[in-house]
Amino acid sequence: MTQLTPKPGRRRGRIFPELTLSPEELAKRKAEREAEHQRYRAIFEKVRPELIKDHYGWYIAIELNSGDYVIDQDKEVTHQKAREKFPNGDHCVFCLNELGAVGRI
Repeated sequence: MTQLTPKPGRRRGRIFPELTLSPEELAKRKAEREAEHQRYRAIFEKVRPELIKDHYGWYIAIELNSGDYVIDQDKEVTHQKAREKFPNGDHCVFCLNELGAVGRI
């Protein structure tokens, strides 16, 4: 008869526990993202009325620090133009419509 050796139990847990963020740090980062989005939204709301007349349904990529933006009919082309124009900066893309929403539900 063959002797079966017991399998060791599974070790459950994070692969890198030292990289686990505290709930306070997660809340801080979420608040920073929300504040940044509000700044993007403020710039979008300022330029939307003048652009929506001629470019309804187009996409706008806004750079936060300068407030500068690029627009195009295609979302991917807008991203590409923004990366070329703002190589070291982040950008946020909105659709030029009543809501500013880009995706579909």
